[in-house]
Amino acid sequence: MEGLYHQTNKQVHEVQSYMGRLETSDKESVHLVENEIQARIDNIFSNLERLEILSSKEPPSKRQNAKLRVDQLKYDVQHLQTALRNFQHRRYIREQQERQREELLARTFTTNDSDTTIPIDETLQFNESLQNAHRGMDDLIGSGTNILQGLRDQRVTLKGTHKKILDVANMLGLSNTVMRLIEKRALQDKYFMIGGMILTCVIMFLVVQYLT
Repeated sequence: MEGLYHQTNKQVHEVQSYMGRLETSDKESVHLVENEIQARIDNIFSNLERLEILSSKEPPSKRQNAKLRVDQLKYDVQHLQTALRNFQHRRYIREQQERQREELLARTFTTNDSDTTIPIDETLQFNESLQNAHRGMDDLIGSGTNILQGLRDQRVTLKGTHKKILDVANMLGLSNTVMRLIEKRALQDKYFMIGGMILTCVIMFLVVQYLT
């Protein structure tokens, strides 16, 4: 694994140096440099797939460190891939603007032209579409944030409701115990009352018998 790791790390540094040549390349050679960089990046990604497999086979004591090193290489090459795509996008916009400018300058107008309307700049439309896409992504991210916040609030509410349910359940359990004690005490009082009435009747009967 060490040999492949050092080879891949060297390729990453080579791509970084190639990226510096993009800004200084002329129109004829810039495409060749872009293709060369993309080929090297693809090769690095292929090596990273092998490194991920090899790192998972490392001894447990070295596995975590090996994965961290591979992840760092992956982060570096992803950053380079993004930088290349951004450069290609800027180059495309610049070339499109230059082409449209040349077409506009080459066009001649006369007073008898039936169509003297200058075409809408497609670059402006493209930029507007990009801005709309960015706004859409911002709205989507905002909606996702609001949804997550709502879920967190619902979670807190559900926790509070669950606690209240447990409290009510405990109160109901206590009430049931109290009711059972009251019913038991009422039954005992009923027996005491009946016993007292019988005892009173017996005492009255004995008193009457004694007096007569």
